[in-house]
Amino acid sequence: MTSAADLTIWLAFGAGLLSFLSPCTLPIFPAYLSYITGMSVKEMQDKPSMKIRSKLLIHSVFFLLGVSLIFIGLGIGVSFLGQWIQGLLAGQSGLFIQRIAGIFIIIMGLFVAGWINITSFMKEKRFRFTNKPVGYLGTVFVGMGFAAGWTPCIGPIFASILVVAASNPGQGGLYTLMYVIGFAVPFLVLTFFLGSTRWIVRYSDKIMKVGGIVMILMGVLLFTGQMPRISAFLLKLVQDTWLTKLG
Repeated sequence: MTSAADLTIWLAFGAGLLSFLSPCTLPIFPAYLSYITGMSVKEMQDKPSMKIRSKLLIHSVFFLLGVSLIFIGLGIGVSFLGQWIQGLLAGQSGLFIQRIAGIFIIIMGLFVAGWINITSFMKEKRFRFTNKPVGYLGTVFVGMGFAAGWTPCIGPIFASILVVAASNPGQGGLYTLMYVIGFAVPFLVLTFFLGSTRWIVRYSDKIMKVGGIVMILMGVLLFTGQMPRISAFLLKLVQDTWLTKLG
């Protein structure tokens, strides 16, 4: 695996974090937990017992399983599409798809940072369930419904990961897996420490601006073909740092 691929994997992980911490997801996170567990938000936040924490975590795992099925499935599908496009374009495919991916990610970065508006992404498309899920299987279906709905924040971020997956089909499945892990880690941590979401929500707009800037920089690097050079520089920097500490 090249150093450029290594960097992109960690960017995919960061994109998952950004998706969860976005103003579209984090503020409604307690409400989702309440819906899939049948417990009130007050009951979950007022010094929950280990039994309640265990119930929350188990339902969260099944919810994330549903999310993963959709996200990883889309990632694999887009990877096959990328391979097909590369076959059609032959030798010019890599540079062409890479530049298209760069332009798309720059636009999505501007949107995520709040500097441009894209009407189609601002529409709420999340599936709505009228009845509470029955057991863990129902929680899986709620997770699938959440993942299948393109919310204003998650849509552009995950779409950028899909475009990167299409431009590098060999690593597409891994990129989406790292995106899912990045989304799942804070989900599970904040499920256990539910009260901690309150202060993070206050900074979610700033988090999105920083994330948008990172997306723009990544898009520029992809478009100009500088990603391998930056990756090699960062890898050398890390290696030199470790050598200095060991020495």
